[in-house]
Amino acid sequence: MNAVICWFETDMEQERSKIAVGLRFGDPDVLDSLIETYQHRLFRYLVSLTGNRSTAEDVFQETWLRVLERGSQYKAQWKFEVWLFSIARHLVIDQSRRKRGVSLDELMDPEDGKGFEPAASGPSPFEEMMTGEAGVRMAGILNRIPAVYREVLTLRFQEELELNEIASVIKIPLSTVKSRLYRGVEAVRKELEEALI
Repeated sequence: MNAVICWFETDMEQERSKIAVGLRFGDPDVLDSLIETYQHRLFRYLVSLTGNRSTAEDVFQETWLRVLERGSQYKAQWKFEVWLFSIARHLVIDQSRRKRGVSLDELMDPEDGKGFEPAASGPSPFEEMMTGEAGVRMAGILNRIPAVYREVLTLRFQEELELNEIASVIKIPLSTVKSRLYRGVEAVRKELEEALI
């Protein structure tokens, strides 16, 4: 069993090294492979984060441009999706800050203010992508909870990132990730209870 784990870890390390070298030299085949592998996860994350399909498409394109421009910054010891989601998240925050004219501190601190809350009117693309009555109801519940909690829930349960990886993406302490995850689950639970009444 240990030999299998060692082989798997070595294989993953070799894959990350290949990605790092390919990005450093701007290899189009490596970029094409990365886009093919991560495009759906990235787009789903951006739709959830922005609440707007058009905005998500714009940020999606910009994210891949940044990956290409800053490929030399990627380190082989990092999980690629954590680095990718970090880039995308920062682009969304930058875009939101430019549109609203608010400070980054206000966007990052949900306890003091509204926090990062993308504007959306009508059903979000996330709701439209989900099928069935339960999916629509759950999407509505997720849209009613604060975006900082929704983001952590999305990264954990939809993108299946580990807690320490979420902390790397959002650039917050692990304890804050745990707190937001707990508060997000509690907010969803309360919304579900109220919906049943």
